[in-house]
Amino acid sequence: MLRTTSSTMAKFARRGVNIPIIPSFQNTIDTFISAATPSSSSSSPRDSTPLRQMTVLSKDSASEFKKSNYTTRMAATRRPVSPHVSIYSFPICAMSSITTRVTGMCLSIGALGLGFVEIVGGNGAALELMSAIGSSGGVVAAGAKFSVAFPFLYHYLGGMRHLVWDNSPEMLTNVDVEKASYVLIGTSVLLSGVAVIV
Repeated sequence: MLRTTSSTMAKFARRGVNIPIIPSFQNTIDTFISAATPSSSSSSPRDSTPLRQMTVLSKDSASEFKKSNYTTRMAATRRPVSPHVSIYSFPICAMSSITTRVTGMCLSIGALGLGFVEIVGGNGAALELMSAIGSSGGVVAAGAKFSVAFPFLYHYLGGMRHLVWDNSPEMLTNVDVEKASYVLIGTSVLLSGVAVIV
C-alpha cells in the first residue's frame, strides 16, 4: 500500500503534476517504506525473535490423540477438572423425564423379547412363558408383574401428562411441573403395587 502510494506520487511528479504533500507525512511514508524493504546489511528485530514451533497434525498424531481419552489428556495438562455430572443433583422433573424415556425403552425391549420367543418357540410360546412365570408365585411372579406394570403405567401416564401440557401450556410453571412429577411417580408406583397384588 505504501509503495503504491509512493510510486503513484512519483508518476504524478514525472508528469509535472504538483501534489502538495505535508513534509512530516512524506517522512512517515519514507520511514515505513524503508522499514518494509528487506536489507541484507541490517538484521531486522524479527530475526532475533524465537519462532514458535508449528503444530502439524498427521494421521499418526490424530490417531494417537483419539486413543487418549479426555481424562488422560486433562491429567497431562496438570489443570484441575471440574466435577460436573458426579456432583450435579438432578431436579425431579429431569428425573421424571429421563424415567419416561427409560420406561419406553424397557417396553420396546420387552415387546421384542416376547416376539423373539414367539418366533423361535412357535405359536403360543410367549403365552406359555408368561403363564409359567405367573404360576411360579412368590417373589418371581411379583417381580415379573411389577417389571411389566411399572414401565407400562409410568410411560402411559407420562404421555397423558404431556398431552395435558400440550393443551394447557399455562400449567408449565416450575412449581406445577415439580408437583406433576411427584404425582406421576407416586401414582405409577401405587398402581403397579396394586397390579402385583391382583
